Amino acid sequence: MLGELAALGAALSWALSAVLYKRALRDIKPLQANMVRLACTGVILLVFLAVTGNFVVMFSLPQYAIAFACISGIIGLGIGDTLYMLSLKDIGVGRAVSITCTYPLFSLLWARLLMMEPITFQVALGAFAIVYGIVLLSYKKDTATEEKQSKATPYRGVAYALATAIAWSISITVMNASVKEAFGLSQALTINTVRVLGIAILLLAVSPLLGNSLSMKRIGKKSLIALVSGGVVALGFGWFFLTYSLMETLESRAVPISSTTPLFSTLAAMAFLREKPKKRTVFGSTMVVAGIALIFLV
Repeated sequence: MLGELAALGAALSWALSAVLYKRALRDIKPLQANMVRLACTGVILLVFLAVTGNFVVMFSLPQYAIAFACISGIIGLGIGDTLYMLSLKDIGVGRAVSITCTYPLFSLLWARLLMMEPITFQVALGAFAIVYGIVLLSYKKDTATEEKQSKATPYRGVAYALATAIAWSISITVMNASVKEAFGLSQALTINTVRVLGIAILLLAVSPLLGNSLSMKRIGKKSLIALVSGGVVALGFGWFFLTYSLMETLESRAVPISSTTPLFSTLAAMAFLREKPKKRTVFGSTMVVAGIALIFLV
């Protein structure tokens, strides 16, 4: 039960961070924003480890755990997030989110083939219900993008989005392998910190090759605060919750639940922005909740 609740905590954290990122991305390029959030969040997590006395845990982790955590960060936060940004540019938010949110289905495949996890019919059905519900919640027509795509094929953007889903699913499976022998909150926090630091250091190392595209000098104070806050919420709390969830329950159960971010975003919009729910929204929300219930009741 703790693992499933932690996965819900990850989904809530990612829903909140999306609001913060949206504010920051008005003034900053996506790649620049990604480097800033990773570097700043990595430093904050490292300081937190030192303050809480968990810094020494990093040196007690098995070498394979550190290696897998770094690889997970490179694949998920580096390659995956970059592909996601490319898909957003080519096919718009609605289509991109709808396609990328299929990553739990790929995670089920890797969990069965690579981690040899048993996957019951009820868990598989719950995962499909969640993914279908998220597609209904996420898909919105982007008029500007549709007009642009009327003169150009969207296949490249669809390929980017599908590759994003695969990259994210692989990243989570590698992370699952990293925490396989971990057994507590300290290990979860440390492994998550290593994951963020791995890709942050890599980006900082290659930044000179990219010229001024990753410069932090022109970032406004408000945008910087939004990025750092979003990074702490998403990479700190969100991925910590998911890491702990993978320790407490199977990947096939944790990942579908953690992917329910669009549900919480929709509920927040209805509660705070007074958006009127449409039939598709109601049905999609029902499907997501039903999928979560199926997985919890296994």
